[in-house]
Amino acid sequence: MRTKEIKTIIHEYDSIDELSKEDIEIINKAKQAAQKAYAPYSKFNVGACVLLETGETIQGNNQENAAYPSGLCAERVAMFYANAEYPDVPVKTIAVCAYVNSKLLNEPVPPCGSCRQVLLESEMRFHLPIKIILIGENKILIIDNAKQLLPLNFNSNNFSS
Repeated sequence: MRTKEIKTIIHEYDSIDELSKEDIEIINKAKQAAQKAYAPYSKFNVGACVLLETGETIQGNNQENAAYPSGLCAERVAMFYANAEYPDVPVKTIAVCAYVNSKLLNEPVPPCGSCRQVLLESEMRFHLPIKIILIGENKILIIDNAKQLLPLNFNSNNFSS
């Protein structure tokens, strides 16, 4: 038997003022996107902003549906749009935040498993890390790449014998 340890490194910031102008800009765009979310059932508004390597930004938000689980998370809305409209441009960063009753949650909300897989797929597609910024009122978390969120992942290597 062998024992392996998997470590995830998360950078925690107490204030948005500690971040770069570029990160602050996409955080603000993620917050704007959350305000436009369609979440009439959960009242859990999530916003995301993707920064492409070209400097272009793409906003997305969660889209609920009465025929649950037909909706989509903000991260996948933004990532799928970015990959559909700019299929040859890598994603550099994604910022994500969540609001309940028009109030930013105190703690950052991490992506669900499906969103983690989509982030990882895009990261592997371009062989470049995607920085993930998770925004809360009390702190901001930055993860250097999607593999940090999904260390034991399903990927194209699983298809070969």
